[in-house]
Amino acid sequence: MHPQKPRPACAATFAIAVAAWSSTAAYAEDQQLDPIVVTATRQATRTNELTSDVSVITREEINQAGESTLAQLLARQAGVQYVANGGTGSNSGVFIRGAATNQSIVLIDGQRIGSATTGSAALSRIPLDQIERIEILRGPASSLYGADAIGGVIQIFTRSGEGPVRVNARTGYGSYNTTDSSVGIAGGTDLVSYSVQAGYANTDGFNAINNRKNLFYNRDQDGYYNRNLSASFAVRPAKGQELGVNVLVSNGTNQYDANDFSALGAAKNYSSDQNLGTYSIYSRNRLSQAWNSTVRLGRSTDDTRDYAGNVRDSKFRTDMNLLSWQNDIKLPVGEALLAYEYLKQMVSGTTDYAVTERTINSFLAGWNGNIEQHRVQLSLRRDDNSQFGDQTTGSASYGYQFTPEWRAHASYGTAFRAPTFNELYFPKSSFFAGGNPNLKPETARNTEIGVNWEQGSHRASAVVYNNELTDLIEFRPPTFAPVNVSKALLRGATLTYDGRFAAWAAGLALDFLDPRNEENGPNNGNRLARRAEQQMSSYVSRTLGNWELRGEWQLVGNRYEDPANRVRMGGYGLVNLYADYRLERDWVFFARANNIFDKDYETASDYSTAGANVFVGVRYAPK
Repeated sequence: MHPQKPRPACAATFAIAVAAWSSTAAYAEDQQLDPIVVTATRQATRTNELTSDVSVITREEINQAGESTLAQLLARQAGVQYVANGGTGSNSGVFIRGAATNQSIVLIDGQRIGSATTGSAALSRIPLDQIERIEILRGPASSLYGADAIGGVIQIFTRSGEGPVRVNARTGYGSYNTTDSSVGIAGGTDLVSYSVQAGYANTDGFNAINNRKNLFYNRDQDGYYNRNLSASFAVRPAKGQELGVNVLVSNGTNQYDANDFSALGAAKNYSSDQNLGTYSIYSRNRLSQAWNSTVRLGRSTDDTRDYAGNVRDSKFRTDMNLLSWQNDIKLPVGEALLAYEYLKQMVSGTTDYAVTERTINSFLAGWNGNIEQHRVQLSLRRDDNSQFGDQTTGSASYGYQFTPEWRAHASYGTAFRAPTFNELYFPKSSFFAGGNPNLKPETARNTEIGVNWEQGSHRASAVVYNNELTDLIEFRPPTFAPVNVSKALLRGATLTYDGRFAAWAAGLALDFLDPRNEENGPNNGNRLARRAEQQMSSYVSRTLGNWELRGEWQLVGNRYEDPANRVRMGGYGLVNLYADYRLERDWVFFARANNIFDKDYETASDYSTAGANVFVGVRYAPK
């Protein structure tokens, strides 16, 4: 593979896009309302009133993803990079602004998910058919959400119902003998709303490891199947009063390549069965004209069982219980936020941890206000963790609306990541000295400035950030015991544009990232592993009668597999195509072709990625 250099191409493409919207923005036919998001402030806020870097993935964009995974869809967004150890269903994750996969939070309908042993969320187990929309908050957010929000927060909202009863269905078939189907029903009135969605996916996949010299290499197909279900129900007995339930359950099994160091170790069929579930009930109540209260009680489960052949090799399970009480209070100027959260994390399985649970009690206060052209957001949070004590984080941001089209913001925020149970308590072995119960949290300090331009159906933004990370946890040889020794600097810039020109639409995201190891040691100044310094994602779409056509171009710069920067992975470029045809008002035939030039590339050294592949299907979705 030969590394590509996206910077010149990205700059040229961005210049063309800027020139295009500058000359045609005044002729935009439709004025789009800015979407309302909740993740950036924990309160419903229009995006043009925010003082943070946020983007939204709509259901329409999800429909155009074909059989792409959630992580792959996220990687087409600004400030997000992607890594996977093989194909669909394999261990995968995203780097938000260069932060590690365990340095960002994933929420589903307000409920935190993830493994307390690895610190990461199982993105590969969250099916796109269950998602209504996704909000991505880039930048430290521990002052709103607590531990682990160093890079940002991804919040997923499952499907809900409103209006007349509607049935939706989708099925398709594609390369690698892939099938993917779902069916659902949703509806609602002023009194009740409901939604139920079920899905099934299966693929033969491809060989997870492409290097024959790799100890784990096994020439076989590593497939994946998944069954999933989501449901929501809400009742509103009186104006301003709502009781509701949200459920998402996903069970998936993927095959992977490994080796138990026996004579036939690599030839065994290794598989991982993972159950992911989130369950929550909530009560949202208007206590007065100025006071809204939301109480949520929930539980999330991440249960993984690994098998070597038909023999169970290991089991890791995380259960998280959450109780939260949030109060939104309108003031003469702005709106206050007061909240309490209780989180209990419990681990179990075949590994004998010295400690198997921890509790976190958190108190949060915030204020958001608009005063003429000025916008201010303040938040302060105190987390009391039963393992390492108290941690206080805060953030302050200021925005100014220069004209109806132009606004800017500046912010400063702190964040932290709590050590995982593996880092704290994993048992000793012949090659590992065991966990370190004296570890401190990783901490971060971030500053950023940004500017936004909006006119008609056109949006453009530029954000520059500088995130300093200290007390990073590293497994040091020869004992590989985890210690707080590392420092890192994540600084970069993101440029975005999205707009519509009559029947045409176009979008562009440019990322320039400098992810550096700042520790005094042999790796000082090296680039952090698996991060590219440049990335570009773009698309162009056209509506032609009943046809919707879309082309995507993604460029990713070279990366290093290791902290020493000795194993280099080349950059790559991908071209994807999408088309759908509206057969009738509610029926759509669609087709998606990914990596149409069959680019051979890696996101993790020695691990395969999909070649040229196609997925076609039909979707029934009444409007």
